[in-house]
Amino acid sequence: MPEIAVVAGVALLAGILVGGALGYIARRLVATAAVKHAETYAERIIAEGRAKQKEIVLEGKDDALKIQRVAEDEAREKRVDLQRQERLLLDRSESMDRKLETLERREAALDQRLSEIEADRAEVAELRRQQLEQLEGVSGLSVSEARQSLIQQIVDEAQAEANQRVREIERAAQEEGQERARRVLTTVMQRIAADHTSEATVTVVPLPSEEMKGRIIGREGRNIRALEQATGVDLIIDDTPEAVVLSGFDPVRREVARMALTKLISDGRIHPGRIEETVAKARQEIEMVMRQAGEQAAYDAAVPGLHPELIKLLGRLKYRTSYGQNVLDHCVETARLSGLLAAEIGANVQESKKGGLLHDIGKAVDHEVEGPHALIGGDIARRCGVNAVVCNAIAAHHQEVEQESIEATVVQIADAISASRPGARGESLDNYVKRLDDLQQIALSFPGVERCYAIQAGREIRILVRPEEIDDGASNRLARDVVRKIEDQLQYPGQIKVTVIRETRAVDFAR
Repeated sequence: MPEIAVVAGVALLAGILVGGALGYIARRLVATAAVKHAETYAERIIAEGRAKQKEIVLEGKDDALKIQRVAEDEAREKRVDLQRQERLLLDRSESMDRKLETLERREAALDQRLSEIEADRAEVAELRRQQLEQLEGVSGLSVSEARQSLIQQIVDEAQAEANQRVREIERAAQEEGQERARRVLTTVMQRIAADHTSEATVTVVPLPSEEMKGRIIGREGRNIRALEQATGVDLIIDDTPEAVVLSGFDPVRREVARMALTKLISDGRIHPGRIEETVAKARQEIEMVMRQAGEQAAYDAAVPGLHPELIKLLGRLKYRTSYGQNVLDHCVETARLSGLLAAEIGANVQESKKGGLLHDIGKAVDHEVEGPHALIGGDIARRCGVNAVVCNAIAAHHQEVEQESIEATVVQIADAISASRPGARGESLDNYVKRLDDLQQIALSFPGVERCYAIQAGREIRILVRPEEIDDGASNRLARDVVRKIEDQLQYPGQIKVTVIRETRAVDFAR
């Protein structure tokens, strides 16, 4: 056993020695391989660096050649430019020399001309002296006396010219005032957008079928008689397909009849008892609609705090028309115009608006109360607690009473603008055509007028005159004379512009 242990120990020691030797040899081999790899890598890097160096050198040479070529091109262009400028300078120098010679010749000619003028001036002075002596002998006046006479004549002419200038200034001032008034009114009118008028005295009610006409008439006409008696409106049943016509001059009654008939047709039960019940309900609904219309009008006109009675009367104007113009819309429009006008001239805006909105309130009851609607409206407003300025504006807008404030004048102007603007009020075709014909006949009645045309719905008339008979001054007089005759003989809303055109034509033919 001890021998085995010795042998094992010797074997172990031998193994350790052999392992160490092998490890040393392996490390030497690895180190040698690493050195060779490093040397190879270094040689490759050096080779790449030399190749890169050659590329850089070549690129530098190319860049240098390019820069050299660019510099040569620029130098060549500069030489060409310098040569061109040199030629221009030479040309200018030659031109200046020629101009200098021309100026010298002109200067010599001017000197000669001045000498001749001096000689002529001396000759004129001598002639003038001789003429003065002759004039003194002929007229018997000395030079000083003649001068005084001439001065007096000049003074008289200057005074006449000054008087003419004063008249022109006065006329210009009047025109400027009128122009400013027109500008204010035009500005206000342009800020108001309103619909044109449409007047009707009949209402058409559509029917679902022709059979419904017989049911509306009823047995022996009892239904139609009951409906006409309950509403106060005539029912016209003719050959118009699937429609009946309600005719009446009271728009409230016509609207009640329309609403009641529409409900009866929808319900289908048409008999005298049902007709009376439906008409009563329609009246209640119309009353509510009119109250709402009055409230809406006050809101649209920006006039708060009105008495309930005034609101109710305003609503009744929803179904009232004047020459085809809806009175409630006219009142709202007048209120807006009054507010804008008051703001332009510095009047009380709120009082002007309230006066404009309520100015036609009397039309709601003018068929029940005797008297002009303006005075009726003023009394109603006074009873409802409206202040005195607004009441006067309402009562005086047709000048039945005297205007006591600038707000009353504003309301009257706004009412005229709203009523007389184009399309505001209806006019029959015959009256319209007659008014245009009257305008043209007035213009044609003056001598020298060749043709005339009424345009702009009769708001302007253009007159063409014969130039050999009427000159420019006579054209102005003709325009004034036509305006004066129109004002004396015609009645019209707003204003009519008269334009006189004088034209001279020269015609020839090239043959």
